[in-house]
Amino acid sequence: MALSAGTRRTVACLLVGLGALLIVAAVMIPTYTISKLAKTPLDLEITTIATNQPGEDSLVLDSKSLTAPEGAAKIETNVPLISQRFLTVEEPSDATEMTVQAGQTLRRIDKQGDTGLLTATVDRVTIDRKTGEPVAKDPNGSIAVTVNKDMESIADPVQHTGLQYRFPIGTEKKTYPYFDVNARKSFDVNFIEESEINDMKVYHFQMSVPVTNMWDVIQAPTNKLSLPASKWGLEGDDPVTMTRFYTNTRDLWVEPQTGTVIKGGEQIHLYYARSGDHPDVTALKSHLVFDENTIESQISVAKENIDKLSLYGRIMPIVLGVLGVAAVVGGVFLGIRGGTGAGRRGPGRGRDDAPTEQIRIQKNL
Repeated sequence: MALSAGTRRTVACLLVGLGALLIVAAVMIPTYTISKLAKTPLDLEITTIATNQPGEDSLVLDSKSLTAPEGAAKIETNVPLISQRFLTVEEPSDATEMTVQAGQTLRRIDKQGDTGLLTATVDRVTIDRKTGEPVAKDPNGSIAVTVNKDMESIADPVQHTGLQYRFPIGTEKKTYPYFDVNARKSFDVNFIEESEINDMKVYHFQMSVPVTNMWDVIQAPTNKLSLPASKWGLEGDDPVTMTRFYTNTRDLWVEPQTGTVIKGGEQIHLYYARSGDHPDVTALKSHLVFDENTIESQISVAKENIDKLSLYGRIMPIVLGVLGVAAVVGGVFLGIRGGTGAGRRGPGRGRDDAPTEQIRIQKNL
């Protein structure tokens, strides 16, 4: 059924209006949605597990040998280690900021219960949900490494700087500051190369923590010990004071679109020494790397976020843009066609508007 000129003009206007609305939506959706997706979600829960690498040194100081009546400090070799970190979001958290808590343990799996626990840390930091960097508050975080008599962690206020548990969305091939929980300072993490892990593109970053005097970081009893020289493997029985030092090389493989850390590794070295440049007794030395289950889990998280970014940042804008342009073109074409037809027929008269025939009827008188 043919449409009248007035109806065509109405439909044309509706199509143009709808098309303009779709085009505006195509432009605005990525701008608005990506800014929302660029924020770290408040329901974040991440568990990562790292284990020592086979064939590489995995050394642990037997702490009981330090207090034994006889014999020097004993360093155990080929110790199977597992590092586990559980990350959650705590209060205070809101639309722009969030508090991240990471509980991390390092234990030897050849011993049961608390006897196998080597270190335990609870780290809290309030970060900007977009940049991932700590907020400008003092203090903006805390670190707990000890507990009270009720086995509750004792947290020390610690000012955090730099990135830590995630990289920004749109990670670049550049140097970022990165916070080290043990040294309680940030150091440069440098871009090394672009590579792939299980067919996913990643950026490899590396960070070197210089030799750090742990007594200067926190004056815990284990960070400075005075024992007979023989305990340290030295000659004589005169007391010798040793300080614990720490150094680390950290590798991070990051999915750049989402800033997800796909794989992480640490070549950690803790040792006692009279001088930082000359280790005397190793306390811990191992190369810990995310296991395969953790890597696959992180890849799944990254893919899910990549799909969201792709849907709202590319697919929907393209579809809406195409539909919008088609609607505008169709509306303009229909409007022009309707207007041309009306002009050809003349004002007030269409093709079927013939003059009314007058019929004369003679009345018989």
